[in-house]
Amino acid sequence: MSKANSILSLLAATYPDAHCELNFSTPFELLIATMLSAQATDKKVNQVTEKLFRNYKTPESFLTLSLKKMEEAIKELGLYRNKAKNILATCQILIEKYNGEVPDSMEALTQLPGVGRKTANVVLSNAYNIPAFAVDTHVLRVSNRLGLASGTNPDLIEKQLMNSIPRSQWIQAHHWLIWHGRRICAARNPKCSECPLSPLCPSTLLPA
Repeated sequence: MSKANSILSLLAATYPDAHCELNFSTPFELLIATMLSAQATDKKVNQVTEKLFRNYKTPESFLTLSLKKMEEAIKELGLYRNKAKNILATCQILIEKYNGEVPDSMEALTQLPGVGRKTANVVLSNAYNIPAFAVDTHVLRVSNRLGLASGTNPDLIEKQLMNSIPRSQWIQAHHWLIWHGRRICAARNPKCSECPLSPLCPSTLLPA
């Protein structure tokens, strides 16, 4: 078994229930939640969207909000002004070009205001079950530490992970790496002494 496969097997055993931690019930809700998640925790986004999605569930309903009202609804999150503008612009495009539905292609998604590859990959994999590998700060950090990828460019990290991990595992591997980053392999003070991957990790900080 290759080192990458050994790492994936351990991650799978450690996080059998790993899943997207943003709350959503439709592809549109996931798109909005992911757009809101930039520089914000999933927990905080879920608190905001719990109230937001109670009254606004479609692009049409979002467009009943003025920009000011949209900003007020999400002001607890970072970059809320820019996010509000992008969300309303995206809703307009969804109605005009896609009959109010969220498209299921990378090309179409990344043409929406405020939607980059990471957001598009989250939507493709979690809303449509299309194999994709979203690279956020946790995935980038953990994949570098484990030696699954190297570098700081998310697009290049994405390509490296897609090449080294079987396509059938892309969606779950994305979740495993995020859960590992949030629960053990923190940016500061990683819990190497508690980490089941320490024997395989070139970055482990276990004492000699």
